[in-house]
Amino acid sequence: MSIPSFGLGTFRLTGQTVIDSVKAALELGYRVIDTAQIYKNEGEVGQAIAESGVPRSELFITTKIWVENYAADKLVPSLRESLAKLRTDHVDLLLIHWPAPGNGVELREYMTALAQAKQLGLARQIGVSNFNIDLTRQAIEVVGKGEIATNQVELSPYLQNRKLAAFLQEQGITVTSYMTLAYGKVLNDPVLTAIASKHKATVAQVALAWALQLGYAVIPSSTKRENLASNLLAQSLRLDAEDMAQIATLERNGREVSPANLAPAWD
Repeated sequence: MSIPSFGLGTFRLTGQTVIDSVKAALELGYRVIDTAQIYKNEGEVGQAIAESGVPRSELFITTKIWVENYAADKLVPSLRESLAKLRTDHVDLLLIHWPAPGNGVELREYMTALAQAKQLGLARQIGVSNFNIDLTRQAIEVVGKGEIATNQVELSPYLQNRKLAAFLQEQGITVTSYMTLAYGKVLNDPVLTAIASKHKATVAQVALAWALQLGYAVIPSSTKRENLASNLLAQSLRLDAEDMAQIATLERNGREVSPANLAPAWD
């Protein structure tokens, strides 16, 4: 088992908007869909998948357990509710959404419950999201080396997270980059714009190709069919060493998301 390198994110998309986005993406050839309990759109994602006619066997579906469901007696039941909404008997990847230190449930308890979900066949692979190096080490100690498939973290040309990414890659854990476009802030960057012009590509394609070439998985979202189609083309864009070196200079620790009660002490 492994993590596909390119998928569709559904963060902040709800109602008919997420149905339309998922259906358009599936028509265009996307086969990886990323959602979460807190997005409040699992039911709509399930509806879109069902209406698309794409066989479940062709899909890779990810969801994430929300903090209120971390307790040992809540995690699996909450996952069963998510599966019902998604109209499937398993997800391909199940993540702990945030470490949420101090929320009353210890890491050992929720990681043990996460591993149980896999043992029950409710999730094919398990992983974490928004974990720093220390917490990832602790998670590995609980579930065993080789069990954590990915750590999904905010990562963009403005937040390159090199220390964490290097650690994860040393451990054989896939880096999944979310917010690779930094809420759209990178789209007007002059360095990225020049690289895009050179390759006759879009800036979004350049940012996504940069992450892909570093070995990361990406899950960009869009409500526009033309952007969904355009983003897919990032997979065939090859940046040269000069391009990659220029993008490396854009690091500015430009973190967009860090909820005080959920986030760890970042590396």
